[in-house]
Amino acid sequence: MAARLSIEVPFPADAGREDAALLRTQDLTVRFGGLAALNNVNFEVRRGEIRAIIGPNGAGKSTFFNCLTGVLRPLSGRILFQDEDITGLPSNRISQKGIARSYQITNILPSATTFENVRIAAQSRRHGWSLLTHHRAYRDIIEKAEAVLEAVGLQGKADEIAANLSHGEQRNLEIAIALATEPQLLCLDEPTAGMSAAETHETMALVRRIAKDLTILIVEHDMQVVMELAHRITVFHYGAILAEGTPAEIQRNPRVLEVYLKT
Repeated sequence: MAARLSIEVPFPADAGREDAALLRTQDLTVRFGGLAALNNVNFEVRRGEIRAIIGPNGAGKSTFFNCLTGVLRPLSGRILFQDEDITGLPSNRISQKGIARSYQITNILPSATTFENVRIAAQSRRHGWSLLTHHRAYRDIIEKAEAVLEAVGLQGKADEIAANLSHGEQRNLEIAIALATEPQLLCLDEPTAGMSAAETHETMALVRRIAKDLTILIVEHDMQVVMELAHRITVFHYGAILAEGTPAEIQRNPRVLEVYLKT
């Protein structure tokens, strides 16, 4: 595994960074029985960053994402988003605050069209539901859905049933659904899992495009994807942060190399 970390770094060390932290955690702790899935995690991501989170299986990466997005409530500690305490809020409230997420397992409506998947997400953000108003009356929703599909390269598949899309297209549709909720922070959980080399390349290009207007957290096992996309990397190990730094710094970190050599 360690050998795969030796990949050229395409970004300068301070790429995409601004002064203010968009998201911070303070002493974030989660326990499952006697096991500390997260142990006093202090983390921050700045506006405009693409931050990768890596670590061996069971390191706490998914638990961390679940806390940030309201799937899990931490035992202790705080989560601050734009300096507002969002700790323990349910997923729908956190989404409304401006945090969106994709999942390891594709989370789409398989029997709906590509357009309908995105339209429903956009309408959930901009309008309440009404039995008396057809969604086609909301021109802004149609325009939003069309713009998002164009952004992810699926405009030509708008009328396709989602279940008929390729695996890579379904994963990108899930990113489109997240984008339709107009987030400021997008959490991508294994976005290239199961993709072909060509699909992975296309998804990496997509992430770079949408990162121009977003802050992105990405959990990813493919080290080439991580090293080529991330401005900074956070390494989890046994529920704690083992190391943080630029891709070049992480590649040289002996503690990180030791962890990956043992996996």
